[in-house]
Amino acid sequence: MEIDHYKKHADDNMEWVDITNNQDAINLTSKSSAELLRRLHVIENGKVIGGAKAFIIIWSKIPKYNFLAKIFSFKPLFILFHYLYEFVAYFLFLKNKHQLNEETKPSN
Repeated sequence: MEIDHYKKHADDNMEWVDITNNQDAINLTSKSSAELLRRLHVIENGKVIGGAKAFIIIWSKIPKYNFLAKIFSFKPLFILFHYLYEFVAYFLFLKNKHQLNEETKPSN
């Protein structure tokens, strides 16, 4: 799992929260379980940030990956990264949405 990889390289200044069926995460972020599962999220300076920007924040705080934060912060590359992230994240969500409790699944 990719997040486990980042956890190994991050220092103790980062707190990792498993969002799977976690009411505390829902309360903290004001996001639904489905929204939390759909994209990576971070909280920085009290603001909930999701998607590609969340990756850049994580990378910026891990020395081994700081170079990625610098590269993908460059506006043209960020735009490309953002759309690629959304595409991949959508299919990962479809693959993993079984992790949602039946009562928290979005209705169609």
